[in-house]
Amino acid sequence: MSATLIGTSHGTDDAAGQAAVRALLDGVRVARPDLDVREAFVDVQQPEVGDVLAEAVRDARAAARSGGRSGGQDDEGGPDAVVVPVLLSTGYHVRHDIAQAVATVNATAEGSAVAADPLGPHPLLVDILADRYAAAEAAHGPFRPDDAVVLAAAGSSVAAAATAVEEVASGLAQRLGRPVTPSYGAGAEPRVSDAVAAARAGTSGSGRVIVVSYLLAPGYFLDRVLEAGADVVTDPVAGPAGADKPDPRLVQVVLDRYDAAVSP
Repeated sequence: MSATLIGTSHGTDDAAGQAAVRALLDGVRVARPDLDVREAFVDVQQPEVGDVLAEAVRDARAAARSGGRSGGQDDEGGPDAVVVPVLLSTGYHVRHDIAQAVATVNATAEGSAVAADPLGPHPLLVDILADRYAAAEAAHGPFRPDDAVVLAAAGSSVAAAATAVEEVASGLAQRLGRPVTPSYGAGAEPRVSDAVAAARAGTSGSGRVIVVSYLLAPGYFLDRVLEAGADVVTDPVAGPAGADKPDPRLVQVVLDRYDAAVSP
C-alpha cells in the first residue's frame, strides 16, 4: 500500500489559479494511477492540510487492520501519508502549517506522516522557466542584449527561501546567458516593483524589462507582478491560464519530492 500523496498548495481565490493546481494534481494521478492523491491547502481554500492528513492516516490504519496488519504503515515500514508542498520555496507555510500538521498526526495517531521538500529549487523548474522566457520572446521579441531580466518570486521572511530563489535565478541566468535579478512579492528584498525600476534605470534607454514569473499559477502575486511596470511578464510556472494539461515536468517534480520523502 503506497503512502497517500497530499498535494498542499497555498490556496487562492483566483479561479484560474485553482484550476492550475487541480490540473497539476490530476496530472500526478494520471502519471501514477496506483497512488492515492488528495488535495489540501494552508490558506484561503478548504480543506485544510491538517484535516486531510488526519483522514488519510485514519484510512491507512483502517486498511491495515482489514488486511491483518498491526500498524498503519505499509509493508516496508514507510509513512502512511506524504505531504508534498505544492509551493516553490520553503517559508512559513512549510515550516509552520505543514510541519505542525505532520507533528500533530504523528503525536496522536497510530500511523505516520512525513513532509516532503517544497518543489523548488529543482533543475526541471529552471527548464520550465527557460521555456516560459522563450515563449514570451516568441510573442514579444526578439529580446535584445540591453533588455533586463528579473525573476519574480512570492517571497518569504525565511532566509532559506531567498537562498533557494537565488539558486534558481543563477541557474536561469546560465541557461539564458544573461544576468537575472531575483526579486520578491513580499518578505524579502528587493521587491518586484523596485527590481523592475532599478533594471529600467540600468538599461540604455531603449532596453526593456522582462519579468520571469517564478510563481506557480495565477493569483494575488501574479496580479502584483503584472502591475510592477515591466514591459513583458512571462506565464507562471504552471503555464498559461486555461492550459489543457499540466506541464509533465512539473508533475515529475511533485513525484520526485514524494519519492524522496517515501525513501529518504
